[in-house]
Amino acid sequence: MRVLLVHCHPRADSFNAALCDTAVSALRSAGHAVEILDLYAEEFDPRLSPDERGAYFDEAAARPELAGHIAALRRAEALVLVYPTWWFGLPAMLKGWFDRVWLPGVAFALGGAKVLQPRLTNLRRITVVTTYGSPRWLLWLVGWPDWRLFRFGIRPLCAPRCRLSWIALTGMDTVTAPARQRFLEKVRRRLSAF
Repeated sequence: MRVLLVHCHPRADSFNAALCDTAVSALRSAGHAVEILDLYAEEFDPRLSPDERGAYFDEAAARPELAGHIAALRRAEALVLVYPTWWFGLPAMLKGWFDRVWLPGVAFALGGAKVLQPRLTNLRRITVVTTYGSPRWLLWLVGWPDWRLFRFGIRPLCAPRCRLSWIALTGMDTVTAPARQRFLEKVRRRLSAF
């Protein structure tokens, strides 16, 4: 399977970087072709410029600075996102990646019988690998906003019956080294069976 892995964390020495390395290793060991977009390493600009916003609905607008990301998204059969959840949501850079890359004509078309017509029907799987500083009970209390975004906003733009998998470590701010190691093994195990 062709997998696009999007990693979003500012530090190369972080636990999140270890999660990314583990995910890539597990996927490649299972025989998948993995293409990596490391948003911080490539200094992806998450800001939607005034000109971009003005041409947002123009499907024919030239977007040369995003061409590589759009092509990678269109090539992929699966999307794996590795990021920390901050303030109950995506890091700003990852949110900006969705704002700038998942455009009309790329991720969806507007109008017709459905408000949003999916255009990323090549994507059959989405897997999120994330950490939360919050405990699990607090995530339940606030309604898991990032999971809801993927379940009800992102996944419907993909193939019918696109599978959404969530691999999460809660309480990251106080978790022990053995617990982090167990989580790395969980990620390896889950993605090896991808």
